[in-house]
Amino acid sequence: MRSHIFILVILSSVAGAAASACARQDASALSGGGQSSAASARAGDIQLPHDPRIVAARVVAGATLASVLRGCKVAEAEVAAVVARAASVFDVRKVRTAQPYRLEKADDGLLRRFEYEIDSDRLLRVTRSPSNAAFVAEVLPIAKTRALVTVGGRIDRGTPSLFAAMDAAGEAIDLSINLADIFSGEIDFSTDVQPGDRFELLVEKQYRDDHVFAGYGPILAAEFDNAGRRFRAVRFTPPGGAPGYYDDRGASMRRFFLHSPLKFQPVVTSGFSRNRLHPVLREYRPHLGVDYRAPIGAAVIAVADGVVVEAGISGGAGRMVHLRHVNGFESEYLHLSTMTVRVGMHVRQGDVIGRVGMSGLATGPHLDYRLKKNGAFINPLTAQRAMPPADPIPAAQRAVFGDMRDRVFAELAVPPATRPAVSAAAGQQ
Repeated sequence: MRSHIFILVILSSVAGAAASACARQDASALSGGGQSSAASARAGDIQLPHDPRIVAARVVAGATLASVLRGCKVAEAEVAAVVARAASVFDVRKVRTAQPYRLEKADDGLLRRFEYEIDSDRLLRVTRSPSNAAFVAEVLPIAKTRALVTVGGRIDRGTPSLFAAMDAAGEAIDLSINLADIFSGEIDFSTDVQPGDRFELLVEKQYRDDHVFAGYGPILAAEFDNAGRRFRAVRFTPPGGAPGYYDDRGASMRRFFLHSPLKFQPVVTSGFSRNRLHPVLREYRPHLGVDYRAPIGAAVIAVADGVVVEAGISGGAGRMVHLRHVNGFESEYLHLSTMTVRVGMHVRQGDVIGRVGMSGLATGPHLDYRLKKNGAFINPLTAQRAMPPADPIPAAQRAVFGDMRDRVFAELAVPPATRPAVSAAAGQQ
């Protein structure tokens, strides 16, 4: 029976790691193969072809596709052929640090297969054709399975925030952000959450073939009990429309304005005021916005659909993005480190428009967020609560929505132990 030798080589981040790792792989395979051949010859066994040697590692900083292949002692002619073939289906300049790859070489040193994970969903695969005459390259979806999982948590002294409660439930920060996004029009997660609050949600979790967690799919249904109020949301896609979240009655959970221009649980460090002591100038002057504590580089998003009317340096505001919205509203985002939009661009609610910084007159990294109505500054926190929701479910779709709502909330009520653990992913290969 043909034996397989699998040797996992983990590359360090120092320069030259790929070469040394592949060298160790070659030495080990040659040594083991020689002993096996000698033993087989003494026993009079039929000689079988050697198994391929396998290298599995991650791309080190500064590496390119060509340097990765050279580091594993792939012949120069093959390096050029693989890079050229890969470039026909993928931009090889976008090979990223720390992404995993896997390489197979035959005993004669010829490359049989190379695989590189482009992202969590796609794989670049380059294989030698059966005739050994050329390479074939393709970008493939990474096979995954999916499970519907119920996740629940409670806000208390030990878990005083949504992030802490979700972490205690064994889930990642991404799920906290997704849940907060759904209810951000109704709950201020920086000030409204209190002990005794609870949440429960039905979410799709994705797993690779090796049972490794590969990320979250959409939240299908969610409940949040906050200060004696119960909020419920269900995901629904109207025919010809985009998916959104709606309450039991079909009203949209999406407000005209998002509660915050940050995608994590923000902390207000300075509120809207007509007379505040300026932390740099040390004089009293109006503070016509809300300051949020945030780390440098945190994504800043547009609170509503709009047009960029200003994106540049603006005195003490530093790097600032200014958006114009419908109905006389405008929003401003101050002290940014970088801006990802330019004047004249149209942005959608939730689009990243810049990154938190401390440019201009600032004592530390934070975001100063400001809102105008008909040219006058207004308090963003109080104004958001008065914003109307987006359009509800169309009357013609109410029956379809009602059936789907009842079905997913019934699923949410199923005890996790009785729900099927994993279902096959659509299109899995």
